[in-house]
Amino acid sequence: MASGDHVSIGFKAWPQDVDWPTLDAVWAAGGELDVFDAVWGNDHLTDPNIARGGSSAEALTMVAALLHHVPGKWVGHTVLSNTFRHPAVLAKAATLLDQATNGRFILGLGAGWHEEEHASYGIPLPPIGERMSRLESAVRVVRALHSPAAATDAGVTLDDPFYPLRGAVNLPPPVTPGGPPIWLGCQKPRGLRMAATLGDGWPLPALPQPDVAYFDEHRSAILREMEAIGRDPTGFAFAAQVATGEDATSRAAALEAALAPEPARRTSSSACSRASVRVGCEPSHGTWPSHSARRSGERNVVGRRSRGMIWR
Repeated sequence: MASGDHVSIGFKAWPQDVDWPTLDAVWAAGGELDVFDAVWGNDHLTDPNIARGGSSAEALTMVAALLHHVPGKWVGHTVLSNTFRHPAVLAKAATLLDQATNGRFILGLGAGWHEEEHASYGIPLPPIGERMSRLESAVRVVRALHSPAAATDAGVTLDDPFYPLRGAVNLPPPVTPGGPPIWLGCQKPRGLRMAATLGDGWPLPALPQPDVAYFDEHRSAILREMEAIGRDPTGFAFAAQVATGEDATSRAAALEAALAPEPARRTSSSACSRASVRVGCEPSHGTWPSHSARRSGERNVVGRRSRGMIWR
């Protein structure tokens, strides 16, 4: 997925306030562009940009229905809400998506946050401390069900306080050894420690739109946690989300910002890691927003909200 100094670029089409033909057309158009390595969605039952209600496509069924448009590309969410699905059911869904993408599914997972969304559907939203504990348990359950032991007749047993397993099997198993990579969308110190300990990647959040300094700060915090526990950071993915605009004017502004010279201020991040936030750090990475906007404009499939996903 990402190695050395390779920077991967994907697009994220929000499935809110958009109809099915448009979603289908956006994924089809993106699948034709070799510049994109991945396609991303989010996970909401309503529109997170408003206090209550609004239209939204369910995340897992959306990806399953659209991934035929993007063969050979990575597919994932930033991020799925742990409050919406039992982790054992999520592990089964991730297994099938891993198989359907031939090992190119990324399981992004977070604790859940939108209060009105949960209240509307009667979905419990525990206090943040419990949510984080449940998220940690969920990761362990998913890992257990994606382990070789879960593919045996005996299955796996896990004495977890929230999601216990008793001889649970997961057949057929994922094609990726150990299951799809898990990216944890956590922001506070406890969550960053969890990402450093249990995760395979960390995505910058989309709401609100953070800046380069935010990315640098959180990336550095995760690397410090990895150093503290003696974990080699090689292969751990750091992903940024950058807004690409909602119309011609805002797309032009997004491109200008992406191509702007890198600030003189330096942090502990490498130049390539900064390229994963500022698209224009390398000329070859600075052309895609205008190209994708131009192609989408020709096909009249530009969604009201879209983002670039860039990771190393």
